[in-house]
Amino acid sequence: MPDGGWTRYKLQRKLFAIGEDFWIENDKGEPVFKVDGKALSLRKKFLLEDHDGAEMLSVEAKLIALQPTMKIERQGQLYATVTKALFTLLHQHYTIQVEGGPAYQAEGDITNHEYEVRHDGNPVAQISRQWFSVRDAYGVALAPELGQALMLAAAVCIDEISERERERHS
Repeated sequence: MPDGGWTRYKLQRKLFAIGEDFWIENDKGEPVFKVDGKALSLRKKFLLEDHDGAEMLSVEAKLIALQPTMKIERQGQLYATVTKALFTLLHQHYTIQVEGGPAYQAEGDITNHEYEVRHDGNPVAQISRQWFSVRDAYGVALAPELGQALMLAAAVCIDEISERERERHS
């Protein structure tokens, strides 16, 4: 993992399915963000809340889309879109496009939670299950200048799209 003040979080995958809640913990094991999917499960939507329960972002899957896509909203406005690339040869590839802002590229072994997010060729996030011995947990390390909530929501989106595709093809 790159140095320089990166923040590391832990996500517990198998506890999450849209319709359930789970906590995203920091590297000290303290709950930092809550993913709330209970109230919105019928619409394939979840909320990312801070520790006090204040909504930070809402995420909704576009079920009728040529490319698997999830929309991230902040205060009712479209904030970013997470889209899976249709054709990639060796690795899975996702784009995280911030509205009126930068595009981030997530590429690697998405299914096994071993991938990197880059902006202009520079790594800004790293996702790895190797950091935790807990089964079905994976880590997300984020550069300090990055919107932590956005990248955590995007990691959950990528995980959810990947799981849906795996279920559809099995």
